[in-house]
Amino acid sequence: MGFYALDATKTVLLTHMNNRICRLFNIEYPLIQAGMIWCSGWELASAVSNAGGLGIIGSGSMYPQILEEQILKCKAATSKPFGVNLPMLYPDIDKHIDTIIRHKVPIVFTSAGNPKTWTQKLKNEGIIVVHVVSSLKFALKAEEAGVDAVVAEGFEAGGHNGRDETTTMCLIPLVAKRISIPLIAAGGIGTGRGMLAALNLGADGVQIGSRFVATPESSAHQNFKETILHTGEGQTQLTLKELTPVRLIKNDFYKKVEAAYENGATTEELTELLGRGRAKKGMFEGDLIEGELEIGQVSGLIEKIMPAADVVQEILMEYRAALSDQHTEKYTF
Repeated sequence: MGFYALDATKTVLLTHMNNRICRLFNIEYPLIQAGMIWCSGWELASAVSNAGGLGIIGSGSMYPQILEEQILKCKAATSKPFGVNLPMLYPDIDKHIDTIIRHKVPIVFTSAGNPKTWTQKLKNEGIIVVHVVSSLKFALKAEEAGVDAVVAEGFEAGGHNGRDETTTMCLIPLVAKRISIPLIAAGGIGTGRGMLAALNLGADGVQIGSRFVATPESSAHQNFKETILHTGEGQTQLTLKELTPVRLIKNDFYKKVEAAYENGATTEELTELLGRGRAKKGMFEGDLIEGELEIGQVSGLIEKIMPAADVVQEILMEYRAALSDQHTEKYTF
């Protein structure tokens, strides 16, 4: 089973045999679920992998023993490949690395740090390494470090993000032109049409985060999931660049951040305002007032909570329909 995409002026059936991401990960579709903190546990990862994509456990919000439990549960729930997202700023990263190696996780997505630090160690264990970047500069550094693929993420994305605010539409062709390893597009992609656009821009696959938060399998709190359905255009903002840039829903906590900027807050004052556990409070515990609610701009297109497998199939169906539209007179000039 495959799906269709454009290659120059002809239509090609993308299958495991001729799509670089499908071959690299041994998956059916080049559709990767992002490893989001507080939202991406074993249930979501296994559901996406079982649906033919690549599910990812988000380890950034997990203690080492929790990650181990999540990996074991994911292995029990799927025989398909899955990965772990590993933020390199995590304080116990060496313990996470040991857990990943011990349980033979096949794929690791690293982010928020220098890919040279752990890539070779992981690859020596036969693990496929992908690094997440927000610029061409860091994509080139990741390729130089020996990673197997890169995720280029535009600033439309939710959660932690790049400071340069380069959009996905600009970033993907910039990176595709300069690297030779497989490229995964991320940021603002949550539909089949978005997936087709990313592949037409030069990506080999897509990584989708926000759309998978609004699923029963997501470990996000139900309050947060429901809020996403009512988050429209212009209701998220990239902020806190002095600390780590993050895209947030404009709730009461965000308004406090905005007021702090208006009052000329220092980096230390912003750090104190952010405090500890804001993301957990908002996304995992469901505090919609004082919590940090991280989601992408594509939230404006999310209208219902539905199973992860149905999300995958809906995206693929829309992808095929959008591809078919490209062969109509609408696109003839």
